Amino acid sequence: MVDKDGFRSNVAMVISNGHGQLFWAKRMGQRAWQFPQGGIDEGESVEQALYRELYEEVGLEAKDVKIIQQTKRWLRYHIPEKMQRKRSIPRCIGQKQRWFFLQLVGDQKKICFNATGNPEFDGWEWVNYWYPINQVVSFKQNVYRQALTEFSQTNARFQKRRKRR
Repeated sequence: MVDKDGFRSNVAMVISNGHGQLFWAKRMGQRAWQFPQGGIDEGESVEQALYRELYEEVGLEAKDVKIIQQTKRWLRYHIPEKMQRKRSIPRCIGQKQRWFFLQLVGDQKKICFNATGNPEFDGWEWVNYWYPINQVVSFKQNVYRQALTEFSQTNARFQKRRKRR
C-alpha cells in the first residue's frame, strides 16, 4: 500500500531479549544488517501485519513476544532515487513505518528464517541497544534513531525492573 505521497506502509520490529540487547538480522547473501520489517497488506491492520511479518521473517509467533510499546506516529524514510523501482505504479519513494518494541518471551531457539520458504535473513545476533543506529544503511539511520530514542525510556525502566529481581 503506497500512500498519495509515495510512502509504502510498513511495520518494523525491535525485539529485546530482556537483558538490554536487541535482535539484529543479516540480510540474505549480503553484509547488510537491519531490524525485521515488512509491508502492510491491503485490509490488514498494523498489528496483523506485525505478527505476519514476525512469523515470515523471524519464525516467531504472537505467543513468543510481548508488545512493550509502539511508536506514537508513523516514522518515514526516503529510499535513495537510484534504489527506487522506476516502473512501479504508484511510485514508491520511501517507507512510512509503525515501529514496535517487543520482548522475546518464548525460546530464542524458535528463531527460524525459513518458516515460509522465502528467507530474507541468513544470520542474527544480540547487540547492544544503540548499536544498530550507526550500523544500518545510511538512509535508515535517522528513523532508527527516532524509534530507539522513543523506546529508550521504556527500555531503561524495563532493565531496572529486571535488575531488582
